[in-house]
Amino acid sequence: MTQPLPAPASSPGPVHLVQRALAPDLARGAMLLFIALANAGNCAFAGRPGIDGTPRGAERVVNFLMITLVNNRAYPVFAVMFGYSLVQLARRRATDRDGGRRVLLRRNACLIGFGFVHATLLYFGDFLGAYGIVGILATLFMLHRGDRFHRLVLWLWGIQTLEAAAVALAVVLRWQRGQATLTNSADPSLAASSYGRSVLDRLAEWPVHTATVIPFLVIVWLGIWAARRRILEDPAAHRTLLRRVACVGLGIAIAGALPYAFVSAGIAHVDAGTVHRMSWLHAVTGEYAGPGYVALFGLLAARLAQPRRVRSDRAWSCVHDVAALGRRSMTGYLFQSVVWLALFSRWALDLGGSTYVAALAGLLGGLDASPAAGPPPAAGGRTSGAGAPRAGRSDGVGALRGWVLLAAVEHHSVVDPLRRARLGGQPPPGRPGEGAHQTGRHPDAHPPPGPRRAGRRTRPGRTGPP
Repeated sequence: MTQPLPAPASSPGPVHLVQRALAPDLARGAMLLFIALANAGNCAFAGRPGIDGTPRGAERVVNFLMITLVNNRAYPVFAVMFGYSLVQLARRRATDRDGGRRVLLRRNACLIGFGFVHATLLYFGDFLGAYGIVGILATLFMLHRGDRFHRLVLWLWGIQTLEAAAVALAVVLRWQRGQATLTNSADPSLAASSYGRSVLDRLAEWPVHTATVIPFLVIVWLGIWAARRRILEDPAAHRTLLRRVACVGLGIAIAGALPYAFVSAGIAHVDAGTVHRMSWLHAVTGEYAGPGYVALFGLLAARLAQPRRVRSDRAWSCVHDVAALGRRSMTGYLFQSVVWLALFSRWALDLGGSTYVAALAGLLGGLDASPAAGPPPAAGGRTSGAGAPRAGRSDGVGALRGWVLLAAVEHHSVVDPLRRARLGGQPPPGRPGEGAHQTGRHPDAHPPPGPRRAGRRTRPGRTGPP
């Protein structure tokens, strides 16, 4: 049974800024920052999950937060929003003779082309091609079906919840203590010694990666179901539903991530089999972060729609910047890939191997990708002075650039012989017998440093510290 979408009240052309719903843009922008953190770690350690398996000090906190809130928890948000946007576009083109099908097919075919170019030239972990394939399938077989058909997705999520519960039970019942640590599964293109070699590696990696992520169709379908009910266009009218989805979705995602997060932080010590089951639980429950985060930002948008809730122009400017990034999410996504290629490639700056550099670079890449979308509206919906500079944001990003530079210099030139020895496969100086940390990088990625005193370079012609 097919059911046409209702015709739009406005023209089928581009949506004016004042007509856009805040919640979808806010969710996309915020999650693009999370994507930046996740992909920066992937590129810094040349493998997944992109974290240091033997953390020390504050690295334990970074690992715990990344596994709990970011890894495998950001891309489901984009999957939900992609399904939502398919319905919005189809609704605007409902007056076309074919109901907008031709436009949707053409746009999704272009996404596949963009994905191929992006994956070949910049980053193998591209999602654009997978979105294009899923978008074509949804356009042909799902968008114009009736409500009874779309209710099937709720049953599918119920079945998946039973699967997640079964995996969690297996983790608990088969918990075995041991000394296994998280190791990064190597991605050859990220450790290639030349750009040409990385291109060849990406040509082999992208099709496999795309095939493994296409099953997120079930997450996209949930976005289609939500868009048919216009939940994010009027979040205030669906506040009760959004609260329940945010609590349940994020509750499952966080609870399912905790065992894996404790191992990543070096708190829990288990055997390799238990780590594998924890990683499976982490991946399955991560899908619930998609609807959970979307519902959370829907509630935030409903709150911001009330002028009395907006506290300051600075807070509203921050919201505007995140939403502006969400409006141009593809531009921000591609910009990040250029940044990672320059920062972490062995043939470029080669700043990989440090948790701190990866985290700071992820924040920098996410903030710098925020486009200049004009002066933000002031608190309460008023317009601020035209062209007024946002010094707070500029100063913050400038300071973050400085921290990235300092962390990189410290990591590569002066005071990180322990880390570099571990990445080079040698026991750290002063700690004989410690095993090498497996990060998925080439064993020659960072050769062991020569003798030098921490904090001072060795002068030319000298073989030891002065």
